[in-house]
Amino acid sequence: MNELRSKVKELLGSNALELFIGYERGTRLPRPLLAASAEDADRLIFDEYCTGNLAVYLTRKDLVGGKKTGIAASYYAMRNICRLLDENQLQEGAIKIFGLTPEGTLKAFDTIADVRRYLQETPAPSKQVEDEWVQEIDAMPAAERWKFWTSELSKCFKCYACRAACPMCYCTKCIVEVNRPQWVQPWAATLSNMEWQINRVMHMAGRCADCGACGTACPLGIPVHIIAHKMAEMVRQSFGEPAGKGAVLSTFNPNDEENFIR
Repeated sequence: MNELRSKVKELLGSNALELFIGYERGTRLPRPLLAASAEDADRLIFDEYCTGNLAVYLTRKDLVGGKKTGIAASYYAMRNICRLLDENQLQEGAIKIFGLTPEGTLKAFDTIADVRRYLQETPAPSKQVEDEWVQEIDAMPAAERWKFWTSELSKCFKCYACRAACPMCYCTKCIVEVNRPQWVQPWAATLSNMEWQINRVMHMAGRCADCGACGTACPLGIPVHIIAHKMAEMVRQSFGEPAGKGAVLSTFNPNDEENFIR
């Protein structure tokens, strides 16, 4: 923790960074901190509880806006950063990335190639809880599974916190805001809520890092992250692509055997 504070102070002091996106202590869990001074940097923390996906701030022009930026990135935030670079939403070399190894050691990455290598060599954090959810839901008969999801999604009042928490939801105009034609009904109703979540997860297919931020952000506790986790599992099974590797539903290969179609 002190090591990160010292490094960030040094980088801010030398103008190598203008902004550092990290964590500070919150009421219960760590919360985001945008540090622009040595005094701000004194509040930084970075430990195993700092799992929130801070990559969501990197595409916010009103916050980052061309500033030389550093970030304390969780494993899943690193996945998102790589994907955002691939989608030309970030400029390579403009971001200083700090990660935390599974042993709790601070690691500074010099290049995005170093980040990609780290992601390949380092096992992803456990998703045991999500895996158990998926197994339980998959074991349900189709009618019971439909009842489960209609019950859960009927609670949604379309606050779009799930969208706001996702680093890959950077569109300037979302499908739910398109009304000519009206793709998704704007009012909260079970079927339109399901349309929204189906559209969201299809948009994320192959792009989602499987960080779970969407579920964490939901004020009603709807497990929308389980839909994303199941989708990431299906992408791996059908396309052999790891989570966050690429948009599988917007690519075309004439030699595709299409054996993923069921």
